[in-house]
Amino acid sequence: MKLYIAEKPSMAREIAACLKNPQHGNGFIKTSGGVVTWLVGHVLKQVEPETYDAKYKMWRAEDLPIVPKIWQLEVDPKTAEQFNIVKKLIKDADEIVHAGDPDREGQLLVDEVLDFVGNKKPVKRILLNALDETSIKRANENLRDNAEFFNLKQSALARARADWLIGMNLSRAYTLAARRFGLKDVFPIGRVKTPTLALVVRREREIVNFKPTDFFNIFVQFQHENGSFVAKWKPKVDKKNFDSEDRLINKSFAESFLEKFSTPPLDGKISSCKTTEKKEYQPLPFSLSTLQIAAGKMFGYSPQQVLDAAQSLYEKKLTTYPRSDCQYLPTTQFSDAPKILGNLQKTADESLKKLVVNSDAKIKSPAWNNKKISAHHAIIPTTRLATGNLSEIEINIYKLIAKNYAVQFYPVHIFDETVIEITYKKEKFSARGKIVKQIGWHEFYVTTQKKSDDEVSQNLPKVEKGDAVTYRNSEFKKSVTKPPERFSASSLVQGMKDIHKYVKNPEVQQQLKDVYGIGTEATRAAIIDDLITRGFLKPMGGRNKKALQPTEKAYMLIDLLPDEITFPDATAIWEDKLHSMSEGEGTLEEFLAGQVQFTKSLCAKAATAKLQPAKGAVLCPRCKTGVMVKRKRKDGSGEFWGCSNYPNCRMACNDLKELNSKI
Repeated sequence: MKLYIAEKPSMAREIAACLKNPQHGNGFIKTSGGVVTWLVGHVLKQVEPETYDAKYKMWRAEDLPIVPKIWQLEVDPKTAEQFNIVKKLIKDADEIVHAGDPDREGQLLVDEVLDFVGNKKPVKRILLNALDETSIKRANENLRDNAEFFNLKQSALARARADWLIGMNLSRAYTLAARRFGLKDVFPIGRVKTPTLALVVRREREIVNFKPTDFFNIFVQFQHENGSFVAKWKPKVDKKNFDSEDRLINKSFAESFLEKFSTPPLDGKISSCKTTEKKEYQPLPFSLSTLQIAAGKMFGYSPQQVLDAAQSLYEKKLTTYPRSDCQYLPTTQFSDAPKILGNLQKTADESLKKLVVNSDAKIKSPAWNNKKISAHHAIIPTTRLATGNLSEIEINIYKLIAKNYAVQFYPVHIFDETVIEITYKKEKFSARGKIVKQIGWHEFYVTTQKKSDDEVSQNLPKVEKGDAVTYRNSEFKKSVTKPPERFSASSLVQGMKDIHKYVKNPEVQQQLKDVYGIGTEATRAAIIDDLITRGFLKPMGGRNKKALQPTEKAYMLIDLLPDEITFPDATAIWEDKLHSMSEGEGTLEEFLAGQVQFTKSLCAKAATAKLQPAKGAVLCPRCKTGVMVKRKRKDGSGEFWGCSNYPNCRMACNDLKELNSKI
């Protein structure tokens, strides 16, 4: 018997339909091509610390860190029935086909079941990037040996164990630290969740402490024999008149030059003129993160809403696998372009029809790149015509996906960019302009790029180096620095993706520029939702209803923790190592050894963590750092008040009246 193990029931049904003659049983489907069964996500889970040793049921700082010698899993009671069905089917099978989602977690959740039941039978791997019949048949004809994906499994296993080590140990260590100051909350700490929360806390503090500053620019209009143009003054930067970002902040200094420029003689010279042909290639198709970011900006959808809609479109066979971190496409699917573009033209939606009016299915953009493909590719429409009932959000998400696919079949946007430099009154000025030579994909899809306050859009006259120009007039422009924008859920996803911008150590910033960020495509939305659910973040409401603000609880947690866990440096480097591990670099053992050392270091720092005592807490009169907390006597005879720094401080009293007499 050939057994297919899918990640979820919906995928199992689609596979079974392609294998022909599906007959539904209890937890499985018999077909002409074998039996198809399914899991329900992770049917196994990491055991709690007390499973390793009963003493860990009580939270004590002296027991930390807890590091399992042999890692254990257990069957999740919620999914035990389906697990037992799958276990029996594995026992009866001759050959197994692993049909988990084509990513790190999808690889692990089937592999861990096979390992847990001690499977020794041959296992193949099917990579399903789409659930339409054509894609499933194509994938089933190209099964691979599951052993090829061992490194992907190891990477997922490393991630799961690292999350357990840091979550279990640091949550205990810093919750206990907070209790020394009279706080009763449990502080959950996560390898990705905590530095993500810290991004929002630091951004909010930047906004609160921001002080606007005026800065100034001077633009001069010059006359050339072939026409006039505007150039920006490029002053010599000094510490006295400029800020750290080289903005001119001394108004009187700027005004003195404005007067100088308008005083005869008014003759200047072209010191340089360079024209360069530039090309803008088609924007890449979407990964999940880039889709969440785009949909958040355009429609205000939350990352979870986008993921849910993309998942629904995938299950309706209209788009490919949604949890992709890839923005490239395999050349094997290039031949599908005429059919997909033709389907877009057949839809009832006029905007989709316009997408493909002048497209050319023969154009191959840089997105078609096999070297950039791993287990999955960018999110694109399938060869199935988009018909049927779709919700408003599904329609909008489908149109975004279709647009970034259709744009691949338009020519490159080509333009000449000219930069003119002028010397006038021994000062430098610069003017910039461009002429479009081939509109290409800009015909229907123009990216919105933010222009700085000092940019001038203009057509430049034809000039040559050494040509004379004459001053005509000038403009003095004042601008004001603006605070950074608050994170929304979608821009926070972008922050997690572009994490190199937020690291503390500038030396690792360049190293991290090409990493995949922190978290995964599948987990970022859930992490943000969890921070909101647990009361660490809250939507602002009103005009800024999409903006997120940290709560008092969030400030408390971030202030309690050391920089090593609140800044994303370490987490981003680990994510990079996890990605490298999936490609065969590094081992599970090496990675976890580093995680254990990191956990030990931060557990030790919890002993000296400082925090403002809770409101109404009574400071210990002896050590002056702990607070008095009520405890039960070991003999059961009643309660007493003891210092939260016990056993380092053994201050104790029967009641607060007695304590007041000792202060």
